Amino acid sequence: MKKICFALLIVFVSFNCIAQSNQKVLLNHIAVYVVDLKISTAFYKDIVGLDTIPEPFHDGRHTWFSVGVKSHLHVISGATAKTAHDKNAHLCFSVASVPEFVKVLEKNKVEYENWAGEKMAITNRVDGVKQIYFKDPDGYWIEINDAKE
Repeated sequence: MKKICFALLIVFVSFNCIAQSNQKVLLNHIAVYVVDLKISTAFYKDIVGLDTIPEPFHDGRHTWFSVGVKSHLHVISGATAKTAHDKNAHLCFSVASVPEFVKVLEKNKVEYENWAGEKMAITNRVDGVKQIYFKDPDGYWIEINDAKE
């Protein structure tokens, strides 16, 4: 009986280890380090259109936004200066209509461009997806597209 219990324990542990090693990795959050939390929070809320969610620190240095199922954007204050960022390293959000989103940018005088860098232009990808790029107040690049998945 002890041998059977031991064998079952070994099988259980083996399957548990295999299951753990095959766990799917999911995005939890992305953090951006900003100079002015109030300005960046307003930008991501009012321009990008993200919803804030409760953050646990309550220290006046963080704003958390929902960006998907169990995924967040953490905006953290404390950067001493804005820094240059390459367009290839960007955050991307999908919307139902890029032209409708562009109206929000234009109303708020936020410049945008297509992938090639042409100002106030929309990229039409070969797969039919429309996309634009613009910078947040700290120079982080943001892509907005109308991809369905």
